[in-house]
Amino acid sequence: MTQKYLPLKDHDTPVKVLFTGYLCAVGMGYFFALLQILFTHGMADGKFGLSVDDIVYSYYGNRSGTVLETQLNGAMKENASEEQRFKIIQWVRDGADAEEYKTENIEDIIQERCVMCHNATAPVGVPNFNKFENLKALTTEDTGATFSSLTRVSHVHLFGISFIFMFVGLIFSFSEATSTKYKCIAIGMPYVFLVADILSWWLTKIHPMFAWLVILAGMGMGVSFMFMWVNSLLEMWFYRQIFIEGGGVYGQKLKAIWSAIYTPERQAWVKSMFTIALEKGREQWANTLIPLVKKLLSQVTKHSDKPS
Repeated sequence: MTQKYLPLKDHDTPVKVLFTGYLCAVGMGYFFALLQILFTHGMADGKFGLSVDDIVYSYYGNRSGTVLETQLNGAMKENASEEQRFKIIQWVRDGADAEEYKTENIEDIIQERCVMCHNATAPVGVPNFNKFENLKALTTEDTGATFSSLTRVSHVHLFGISFIFMFVGLIFSFSEATSTKYKCIAIGMPYVFLVADILSWWLTKIHPMFAWLVILAGMGMGVSFMFMWVNSLLEMWFYRQIFIEGGGVYGQKLKAIWSAIYTPERQAWVKSMFTIALEKGREQWANTLIPLVKKLLSQVTKHSDKPS
C-alpha cells in the first residue's frame, strides 16, 4: 500500500528544525502559562499551589467577603504588609467611606502599594485605582469572575489555544510509531478538553461543585499536549534509538520500573479510590446537580411565561 504522508523521521533536516523550533517555543509557552496560573489563580486562597478553593474563589467567588478582601488575602497578599492589608480590610468592613478613605490614610497605602499597576495605563480588566469609584466597586460581595470577563477570556482561549493544538497536531500527524486510531484520539482530545475547560469556567461561576471539572479538563489538555509533543520530538531525532533498538532493552527497563511502582497493592488502592470518587460523583449528581438543573429550568420557564 502506498504511503500517503512522509513520516517525521524522513523529513528533511530543515523541516525537522522548523518543527522542533516551533514545538520547543510552544512547550516553553505552555510551561510559563502553567507558572502564570500558579501565581494568579493558584494564589486566590492565599496559599501557593493550585487547589479546588483557588478555582472556586476565581470563578464563583468568596461569597463570605468582598472582592478587595479576597485579593488582599490571595493573589495580592505579597504586595502590602500585614498591617496595611488589615487597615484596608477594616476600612472595607466599616463601609468603605469616602471621607475615611483620606482621613484613615487608606489613599496613601493604595497610592504606595497599588497604583503602580492599577493606573490609567493598565491592561483591560485591571481597574484604575486613581479613581475612587473603581476601588469602591471592589468593596462589594465577591462573586468571582464577571460574565463579561468570562466572555472575553473564553473567546481568546478558544481562538488562541485551538491554533496551538492545530499546529502541534499537524506535526504529530506525520508520526508513524502511533497507530492511526490513537493518533486520531490524541489529536482530537485536546479540543474536547479545551471546550470542557471553557465550559467548566461558566459552570463553576454558577455552582462551585464544577471546580473539579476545571482541574480535570486542564489536566486532560496537558496530558494530550505532552503526548503529542514528546512523541513528535522523539520520532524526529531518536526514532531508531527509541522505537527500534530501544523497544527491547529500554522497553524492558521501563516495564520493570513501572511494575515496581505500580504494585498490585497500589492497583487495588487506585481502584478503591476510583470507586469512592465515582460514588461521591453520583451522590453529588443526585443531591446537587439535578436540583440545580431543575431550578434553572424552572427559572427559564417562569421567565418565558411572563407576558411580553
